Amino acid sequence: MDEREKKVFDALSAQCAKREYCTADIRRKALERLEWDAAAAESVVAALASEGYVDDRRYAAAFAREKSALSGWGPVKIRTALLARGISREVALDALGEIDPERASAKLEKVLEAKWRTLRDDPQGRLKLIRFALSRGYDYEPIRPLVERITRPGPED
Repeated sequence: MDEREKKVFDALSAQCAKREYCTADIRRKALERLEWDAAAAESVVAALASEGYVDDRRYAAAFAREKSALSGWGPVKIRTALLARGISREVALDALGEIDPERASAKLEKVLEAKWRTLRDDPQGRLKLIRFALSRGYDYEPIRPLVERITRPGPED
């Protein structure tokens, strides 16, 4: 590794020590810093990976947990986002196993209840709630009973 690559390695390793990055993000950063020298960028990325600064499995697992727990994303949306970031299908599917199903279900319920409060008086509200849940990356089968329960008229209606 020449002096220029070493400087880029040091800068990117400092960034990776603060936050998780996937290989594709680091490759892009290395290419920009090395003025699009692909061979040098690959050398830096390989060194970062061998030192443990970059790990797509670790990144994907953290991404899946975060998006599920904090943003309320479902497995379809998480998998699509990981694939768009250059994560392999196998790693993306493994990362989905990191999601706590009970916590994800509770988050989905909370998000749908909040959305239902804004749609309650809309004649198309139930359909819009289903579309909203689908857009969050959930399959129809798991959301159907939840939407039924949330939209069921209660004593306050």
